[in-house]
Amino acid sequence: MPRRAKHTSGGERPLVPGGSSLGEQLTAFSAGTSELKTPEAVLNALNEATSPSASLHVLGAGRFPAKVGDWKAMKLGESVFVHKDVPRGWWQDYSTYGQHAYDPGIMMARVSLAPYTWTESRRMIEPIGVDRWATDLALKYGMRDGLTCPVGGRWVLAYWSRKVLSDILSQEARALVFMASSFAVMRIEALAAPDATRFSDRAQLTPRESAVLRMVASGRDIKAIAEALELGEETIRTHLIKAKVKLGARNRTQAVAEAIRQHIIP
Repeated sequence: MPRRAKHTSGGERPLVPGGSSLGEQLTAFSAGTSELKTPEAVLNALNEATSPSASLHVLGAGRFPAKVGDWKAMKLGESVFVHKDVPRGWWQDYSTYGQHAYDPGIMMARVSLAPYTWTESRRMIEPIGVDRWATDLALKYGMRDGLTCPVGGRWVLAYWSRKVLSDILSQEARALVFMASSFAVMRIEALAAPDATRFSDRAQLTPRESAVLRMVASGRDIKAIAEALELGEETIRTHLIKAKVKLGARNRTQAVAEAIRQHIIP
């Protein structure tokens, strides 16, 4: 029988869905990834490991583009791989919306170091208005919740579920899924076409540009930054513009997030 742990509400749920079977399936998958010959085969094998015992279906894997929001770099079959059993029509709708409105969940994935459920991300981001499109689209296709696994700051592997994952996915199970996701991504990266646009994973900012971004991240405005660095306000604006261009960001918020993701600033 699976071990059980109490809900905070007083109920009980399994620590690991399906008892030890999920761990066994994921361990076997991780050990055998080198034998899989295509990205599609990797996703299929991973889905076979997670979907029966955890009600967790593979959505797909994607490589972050070098520039934030560069939708042209998100090419199906090259840098994006969608599992064949994903509800029909979801990717077409997602790619159409994504070209016009950036998914805030992608930005969160770029800067995260650990897996998180979609329910958790909604609580943190609290999307409203146009930012709700990805959430509404998922619900339209029966994806009530999901699990996002960022890997190495370069890739993300996502799962979807018709259930609320906090009801079925413990921290122990989440760690097992994240482990398998990391193996899956390493194999997919080895099999996928190289990213010709990515000359370096890390933008080459000057010390002044990095210093300005650090102060923006701390909440200082242009005037305060100029006083702290003993520079003119126009010089600070110029440093910000150059930093945004190098990071492929559209505004200061994206520039700070990307600089954090690339470990340029703490």
